Amino acid sequence: MAPPRPHKLTEDEIAACLPQHPGWEFRDGALHRQFQFPDFVRAFAFMTEVALHAEKLDHHPDWSNVYNRVTVALSTHDAGGVTNLDFALAAHADEAFERRTRA
Repeated sequence: MAPPRPHKLTEDEIAACLPQHPGWEFRDGALHRQFQFPDFVRAFAFMTEVALHAEKLDHHPDWSNVYNRVTVALSTHDAGGVTNLDFALAAHADEAFERRTRA
């Protein structure tokens, strides 16, 4: 049996969480961020790592990749907006980005 899905956060709850996630913004009902890498290979490796984590969460991002840029939008479709799952995936994406861009 699958665990219960999280509830949709209010705009006040989202605003309270955003300071812990620099670079992310809330607009159009989702969390948004663009990541830029030195090259395509690192961008694709980032997407692979985040995809594997997203699969474990059963929570999948809306994203696109153009060469060295990955644009991400996070919302929990079955909850109708942003949930704690989105912030958890955002945190993982931030950690993956830091690992892939360290010199």
